[in-house]
Amino acid sequence: MLLIPAIDLKDGHCVRLRQGDMQDATVFSEDPRAMARHWVDQGGRRLHLVDLNGAIAGKPKNQGVIKAIIDEVGDEIPVQLGGGIRDLDTIERYLDDGISYVIIGTAAVKNPGFLHDACSAFAGHIIVGLDAKDGKVAVDGWSKLTGHDVIDLAKKFEDYGVEGVIYTDIGRDGMLNGVNIEATVKLAQALRIPVIASGGITNLADIDALCAVEDEGVIGAITGRAIYEGTLDFRAAQERADELNGED
Repeated sequence: MLLIPAIDLKDGHCVRLRQGDMQDATVFSEDPRAMARHWVDQGGRRLHLVDLNGAIAGKPKNQGVIKAIIDEVGDEIPVQLGGGIRDLDTIERYLDDGISYVIIGTAAVKNPGFLHDACSAFAGHIIVGLDAKDGKVAVDGWSKLTGHDVIDLAKKFEDYGVEGVIYTDIGRDGMLNGVNIEATVKLAQALRIPVIASGGITNLADIDALCAVEDEGVIGAITGRAIYEGTLDFRAAQERADELNGED
């Protein structure tokens, strides 16, 4: 089980939002580069970056900070990035800079042809991010619920060739009230590609629950507020996950 620390970038700072609300942001660090180094030193084996300003603007906005993070840790662990990625040129620039995986979310739902082209051009580097509530996909920073069923859409994108799916239960993200294991497993069982859980991780009990379903195709989990507010010790959590799954 891969535990992935999240660094959400807003105005060059490392922040966390509650349920995607840009007006409800807590600044946890004014030095995201140092924060990236911290999580690697704590045993992180992948890093999750979100360009929040980019997601709102529909184009990259925190490039300088992102490049600094890649320069700091990109040679040591894979870095995945989402937020404001709407064209192939942006993907190419990020991959050239050293990003390992590009996450396409709203653009995948609104413009499936773009996702298809991205998977063709950059095979092995495209992850789709699906945010859902009650089984329906949300877009535009969670402000709009669509009529798309999350499993049906994920299967379609699997056929395009995406490397994996990040599944966020938007009712739980940033709320520290537990992972929606049932919905995450239901999605993973319907797919051949791996699923990464996101939203709601609070403590070691959530890690135990996720490890119990790893064989269903849930290969990792993104954690943010819990590791910043201290309800989850990241190093202890990754060690616990490795122990439960029989890894060194």
